[in-house]
Amino acid sequence: MRCPFCNATDSKVLDSRNADESNSIRRRRECTACGKRYTTFEAIELLPVLVVKSDGTRQAFDSSKLKRGILRACEKRPISMAQIDMVVADIQKQIYNKLDQEISSKDLGELVMDSLKELDDVAYVRFASVYRQFADLTHFIDFLEDFKKRQ
Repeated sequence: MRCPFCNATDSKVLDSRNADESNSIRRRRECTACGKRYTTFEAIELLPVLVVKSDGTRQAFDSSKLKRGILRACEKRPISMAQIDMVVADIQKQIYNKLDQEISSKDLGELVMDSLKELDDVAYVRFASVYRQFADLTHFIDFLEDFKKRQ
C-alpha cells in the first residue's frame, strides 16, 4: 500500500474494522516514512456472474436491479427495507456460493420467488404474475389455486 502523501510503500496498521456489512475491511494506517495517517478499504473480489436470459443473451448480475424488482413486488406491503435488503443479500450469497459464473434468469427468478414466499404472500403472487408471464386468466387462476393448496 502506497502512502498518498509521500508514496512510501511501508506503513503500519493502527486499527482494522469491518465496514459495509462485513464485505470490506476499513484499515487506519500510519506511514512509517512521513508519519501521516490515512484510511484504506479492502474488499473481497467477487467473480463476475452473468445472467443468461431466456433469449440466450448474457448480462452481468446486478443486485440493484434485483432489489428494484423485489421492491416493486413489495410495494405498499408491510415489509421493511431491512427485510428487503436481507432477501437481496441472501439471494446474492446463494448465487456467489454456487461458484458458477453463470445463472439462468429462470433460476434467479425461482430464488426470488422462494424468498418472497417466505416473506409475504401478496409480494410472492405479484412477482410470480410478472415473472411467469401468464398468457391468460386461467393460467393465473391455476397458479393461485395451486399456491392455495400448498398452504
